[in-house]
Amino acid sequence: MNIKRYTVITAALALVFTYFPAHAQIGKRFPSERKVVKDPITGTMLTFLTSTPAGDSKIYQTHNQWTSDMQWLIFRSDRVHGEAIAVNEKTGEMVQVTEGGYVGMLNIARKSMKLYFMRNPPKSAPEGSMEIVEVDLASLFADSKSGKLKSADHYQRICGTTPPEIGAGGDMALDGAEDWAYFRIGKAEAARRLAPGTKLEEAFGPRKMGAGPSGIAGMNIKTGEIKHVVAVPFQVGHIQTNPWVAGEIIFCWETGGKSPQRTWIVNADGTGLRPLYPESPYEWVTHEAVITKDEVAFSIMGHRKIPNTVGTTAAGTAVNGANPGQEAAWGPSGTREKPTGLGIVNIRTREMTIAGQTPSGSGLWHVSGSVDGRFAVGDDFDRGLYLIDRHTHEMILLTTGHKVTAADHPHPTFSPDGTRIEIQSAMLSEDNRSMNICIVPVPEAWLKRTYKQK
Repeated sequence: MNIKRYTVITAALALVFTYFPAHAQIGKRFPSERKVVKDPITGTMLTFLTSTPAGDSKIYQTHNQWTSDMQWLIFRSDRVHGEAIAVNEKTGEMVQVTEGGYVGMLNIARKSMKLYFMRNPPKSAPEGSMEIVEVDLASLFADSKSGKLKSADHYQRICGTTPPEIGAGGDMALDGAEDWAYFRIGKAEAARRLAPGTKLEEAFGPRKMGAGPSGIAGMNIKTGEIKHVVAVPFQVGHIQTNPWVAGEIIFCWETGGKSPQRTWIVNADGTGLRPLYPESPYEWVTHEAVITKDEVAFSIMGHRKIPNTVGTTAAGTAVNGANPGQEAAWGPSGTREKPTGLGIVNIRTREMTIAGQTPSGSGLWHVSGSVDGRFAVGDDFDRGLYLIDRHTHEMILLTTGHKVTAADHPHPTFSPDGTRIEIQSAMLSEDNRSMNICIVPVPEAWLKRTYKQK
């Protein structure tokens, strides 16, 4: 699958993520679909927590997937149109965990049994405002199991409503201290916050995205207080936080492909804005994800063909060195003339290492890592999932066969305890597109490894 097709899918998913209110009651239960399937190529035993074509997709890999008790995973689904579903990892039982819809990213707290998200407010609210909602998952799961459900307001609390003039968006992230939620602001608000004379960036690449300004604001989820964080002269995308260090926000310059400078970091008080990994024009950096308290993993893509050598014909005419069959508007990046692979940058020292790379093909694309620093994982264009031992740099294929025709990519995310990886997979789908929620174990032999102190 090429990068052009992927970016079209990304745009489509951005629309899909804007959901509309549904009528089914929060706490509604669904029967287990849990299946254990042996990967036909690698032999890995895969646990499919869902196995029917119901429009399932996991939360993006920049965010937490498990509840704090490690018993439930939350995902997007059309089982109830416009609502989120939780599935019990051991039993496979499913429970509806929102009522009234949501917009953008689902945020599962790590320190409490809470879920946070944005949603459109009632029609009586000022146009352009957004609600941030908290769900009491512990109470909801208990009442759902007992069959004594209460009204949605008993489980869902409105933390606050954003002022319409700031143009709040749904790409939300929960602070490491779990007291603030950060989100995008609109162009008008960002322009008002920029320093006078700031040069705005223009659109970059064939998708005509990336133009500024944009920015980030926050809401205190306990008091509803709104604060401004930062305004930048380019388009902000994929806001995430450091779950283990309060007040650290990571975001990207979103172009739908190669960016002039993809990764950025800023403190929650607006100080410390800088490129996280300063990249060169030949580097196609993408899909950054915080993996430990000091580290962010990302992909340096190696998916494009190396350009033809520039020279002259026998008649003395210059030969164009454009990448054959590729969009020149993305520039010279993405080839393997320079180092590529799964990169990991240290936030404190700013040092970067490459954990591994596939010997051919697209290279690793969406990436994650275990919080103990032992393992990294990435998928590729063919939906293969590769595990890397960060101590030895050994790399193995964990699972494949997830169908390149799938509606999206695996988007791997490590469990908080580093023993397994959640992906989304079309392996079981008859239409070769619809995806299910799947758990891939780290091999037991790898988990038992010990390492000599360097």
